[in-house]
Amino acid sequence: MPDTPYLVAAVLVSAAVTWALRALPFAVLGRLRASRTMGYLQSRMPAGIMVILVVYCLRDLPVTRTAVLAPLAALAVTVGVHLWRRNAPLSILAGTAVDIALASTVFAH
Repeated sequence: MPDTPYLVAAVLVSAAVTWALRALPFAVLGRLRASRTMGYLQSRMPAGIMVILVVYCLRDLPVTRTAVLAPLAALAVTVGVHLWRRNAPLSILAGTAVDIALASTVFAH
């Protein structure tokens, strides 16, 4: 059985490493904000992430079945609401509601 000082040392080292790993991003954040690369990523990443999510969600759609219309209608509603209101949570909520409503009623098997 391990000695108590050994266990205490292991817990203290684990706590110090955890604290350092959580504090590191905040210590580096000031220098990153002034970086041109970070400015470029801030302007391009939201659209890139959304494209990746759309491709991931639509990649396995059965294009030969009518069930494909529910997610496509939801996508159209999401894009339309976002272009209309410029409100991401509202757009996501509207698209999700349309997808669930169509998938569980109109296109339910």
